[in-house]
Amino acid sequence: MVDQIKQSIKRRRRLIRDYVAITIGAFIMGAGISVFLVDAKVVPGGVSGLSMALHYLTGGVLPVGLMIWILNIPLYIWGVRELGKQFGARTFVGFTLNSFFIDLLRGQIPGLSYIRLNEHPAIVSLQQKDFLFLILIGAVLLGIGLGIIFKFRGSTAGSDVIAAVAQKRWGIKPGTVFMVVDSLVILLAGFIIHFKGLEAERHAVTLTLYAFFLLFVSSHLVDVIIEGFDYAHSVIIISDQSAEIGRRIIAELDRSATLVEATGIYTNSKRPVLYAVVTRKQVGDMVQIIKETDPHAFVILNNVHEVLGEGFRARI
Repeated sequence: MVDQIKQSIKRRRRLIRDYVAITIGAFIMGAGISVFLVDAKVVPGGVSGLSMALHYLTGGVLPVGLMIWILNIPLYIWGVRELGKQFGARTFVGFTLNSFFIDLLRGQIPGLSYIRLNEHPAIVSLQQKDFLFLILIGAVLLGIGLGIIFKFRGSTAGSDVIAAVAQKRWGIKPGTVFMVVDSLVILLAGFIIHFKGLEAERHAVTLTLYAFFLLFVSSHLVDVIIEGFDYAHSVIIISDQSAEIGRRIIAELDRSATLVEATGIYTNSKRPVLYAVVTRKQVGDMVQIIKETDPHAFVILNNVHEVLGEGFRARI
């Protein structure tokens, strides 16, 4: 009974920690978009980029954060129906907070219009005199914020939902989906900027190239935040519940695992040992599965620099 209470307290603490981290990540990501990228007309791709494109198309009438939230609602519902609890409360909280912070920092929340950090003299000066550095700051904040959200098992919906459903239904790799969706959104925003005559100091083609540069920098920063310079983890699990843990890894993470029988030197008894390799986004879910199934399991996590095989991209 005491152990159950302790485990319950630990789960609650982890849950609070995760939601605090997701909130911080959403704020950092929102700051990168709202303060540094919207007025620069350099879009990050995905639902955020599409919302910025609609913001430009309507002459700034539609707030970017509100549009992100509206566009994410049908995607969120689709994700829950297709993928179940994988896209649950954390995803809703992630994209809702991100949307809120974007409009908050731009002064588009009723009663808080005085904030407008995007109009701070330092930001305006950067936009006029050091545009590349402005975009770099936006890319860094975007990548760090999104990386923190992913690291603590959150999501901002959008392209994540499309990629996950495409992989489940048609076997299309998530990386391919991200590349296609983000590229189409960036090109669409470039056309809107051109045909709406929003090219003040920089041509739409130049802004589009900046957008692809932004996408490259931010996506790599997400990897660094979550996994350092590694992109996968191998895990060795010694537990009496190894078979059940392996079953859950296959069912919930769509990853395979290998179960072998080993002999403990100290006890001279045979125990099952589970070995598996998961992607960077699945590390948190995998650790949670282990803790829920056997809190006393002995676990070894290793960074993986290269994985050759089905389900993993090559490091080229």
